[in-house]
Amino acid sequence: MSLHRIKLMKSRPNKPPKHIKAPGRIALIKEARTLVDIGSVAVSFAQRGLLGKAASQRGKNSPPIIMFPGFASDDRYLWPLRRYLMSLGYQAEGWGLGTNLAGANLPHTLDDLHPRWDIEHTSKELREDYRGEGGVPYLCDKAIERVQQRIAELDSPVILLGWSLEGYVAREVARELDKDVKQVITFGSPVIGGPKYTSAAPIFKARGFNLDWIESEIERRNTKPIQQPITAIYSKSDGIVGWPASIDHNSPNVEHIEVDAAHLGMGFNRTVWKLVLEALDKHAD
Repeated sequence: MSLHRIKLMKSRPNKPPKHIKAPGRIALIKEARTLVDIGSVAVSFAQRGLLGKAASQRGKNSPPIIMFPGFASDDRYLWPLRRYLMSLGYQAEGWGLGTNLAGANLPHTLDDLHPRWDIEHTSKELREDYRGEGGVPYLCDKAIERVQQRIAELDSPVILLGWSLEGYVAREVARELDKDVKQVITFGSPVIGGPKYTSAAPIFKARGFNLDWIESEIERRNTKPIQQPITAIYSKSDGIVGWPASIDHNSPNVEHIEVDAAHLGMGFNRTVWKLVLEALDKHAD
């Protein structure tokens, strides 16, 4: 399969397009391709015995990898990829925060957010009619605490890997822990607009979420670029996230790689797995 790679550097500033749209109905229907990816992984596991002990020492010198599941999923979603990496000698683990519900399952107010989010400028109207727009930032705070804990316990820097929304969360962890996170790998992750340019936008709008405020807060956070190497895998046939929202126009060391894959199937897609290994090898030093 041919792959399309884009690398955005500081010397070539790129601005996000003015008009980004959520995927259309046809792209959403094509998400059924996920079943093919799941079937392929199941067959590979059965044929190659990937459920056994580590069969290779390829990743023995790699920092531990913490893997972040996507929205409405938990550590079980990325278990096949995690088991595959472990079979190659990598030390990989889940994020350990249960089911990812974008912070909706974490009781909080805007005032509970860490000062890093600088919510003092938040409008009085949003505070009085708060619907949970700060759920993901609050989840990011919890993820930062969790990763800090694991770094201390492991006595090692880490690599972060995230799918979909949790790719965004992994990026925010890396933004804050720039000395202890060595690299970030994401697939199908919106880095512009939050849910605004995803197929979930109508759900959030129906709940009264101020999606424009979420988008502006993400833009403000992006003024502090992530310095670590980032590998951002995306698909123009993604049926959940509008692919232009997956392009990072701010970080100085990001490589974008285009694949033809369903959003829901990226965690099981063998091409994505291959690219994950390439990214780990490329930044192994």
